[in-house]
Amino acid sequence: MMTDPIADMLTRIRNAVRVERPHVDMPLSKVKRGLAEVLKREGYIWDWEEVENKPANNLRIHLKYGPNGERVIRRIRRVSKPGRRVYSGAAQLKPILGGLGISVISTSRGVVSDREARQRKLGGEVLCEIW
Repeated sequence: MMTDPIADMLTRIRNAVRVERPHVDMPLSKVKRGLAEVLKREGYIWDWEEVENKPANNLRIHLKYGPNGERVIRRIRRVSKPGRRVYSGAAQLKPILGGLGISVISTSRGVVSDREARQRKLGGEVLCEIW
């Protein structure tokens, strides 16, 4: 039984980037779909898609690399964990590495990046940091 599916998703992405895979598959959920959409909007992945599979559908993320094969995702870190949830208001959300990275926030309006959360003045659970 998996206790933290978000951490599993981040670990799959981290491992696939290390061995320079073109894409990575994982079980699908609404939060994972939202996280993949944020990664696409912020330019960390090319695209994502739902893949029909039995007994449940999968999420396929197409990873992005630079022109010389350099990694776009250098570090990916889970912030809020099942044993210690981390919440933050819009005013407390600080830029990661001076704006070079992002935090992914789960809000009442869906999963958004820290930039969008500050613009919309939304707070929520800080899922992860990516740079």
